[in-house]
Amino acid sequence: MAERTATVTRDTLETQITVSVNLDGTGAVEFDTGIPFLEHMMDQIARHGLIDISVKAVGDLHIDDHHTVEDIGITLGLAVAQALGDKTGIVRYGHAYVPLDEALSRVVIDFSGRPGLEFHVPFTRGQVGGFDVDLFHEFFQGFINHAQVTLHVDNLRGENTHHQAETVFKAFGRALRMALSADPRMAGQMPSTKGVL
Repeated sequence: MAERTATVTRDTLETQITVSVNLDGTGAVEFDTGIPFLEHMMDQIARHGLIDISVKAVGDLHIDDHHTVEDIGITLGLAVAQALGDKTGIVRYGHAYVPLDEALSRVVIDFSGRPGLEFHVPFTRGQVGGFDVDLFHEFFQGFINHAQVTLHVDNLRGENTHHQAETVFKAFGRALRMALSADPRMAGQMPSTKGVL
C-alpha cells in the first residue's frame, strides 16, 4: 500500500490551521492549538487509531474556542481524505465500543463519500476545565463534511463529563483504525458495489 500521509493548511480570517497525518503511524502527536482539552481528546484519536497527527492552530481564542475547534475538525477531515486517496482496498466500515469507568460510548463510521452525522452525547455538564463540550459536535461536523464520511456517535451511559468525552474520542480512534485498515481480500478493489466512493 502506498504511503498514506498528507499535510493540509487552511487559512481564514478567523483561523490559520495546519494538520499533518500519517494514517499508518504509531499514534505520535504534536499539538499547538491553545486548547488543552481538545488536544487531550485528539491524543485519544491518535493513540487508539494508530494515526500520527500534528496540529498547529492559531485562532480567535480571545472571542471563544468555537471557530478554532470547528476549523481543526474541518482541516483534520481534509487531511484524512487526502491521505486516504481513492479508498481502494480499505475495510471502509469501522466500529468500536469503549468504556471508561461508568461511561460507555459507541462509534460507527463509514467512508461512504456521503457526509452524515448522528451525534447523541447527553453530556452531564456543559464544560470540562473551561472547555465548552457543545463544541465537540462542531468538531465532528467539520470532520465528516470534509472527510466525506457517515458517522454515528452514541454515548450509551455516563455520569462524568470527562469520561463521556474520552470514551467518544477513544471509540472514534478505534473505529477509524478499523475502517482505514487494508483488507487483504479487497486488494485493488473498491469496497462498494457502485465501484466508487
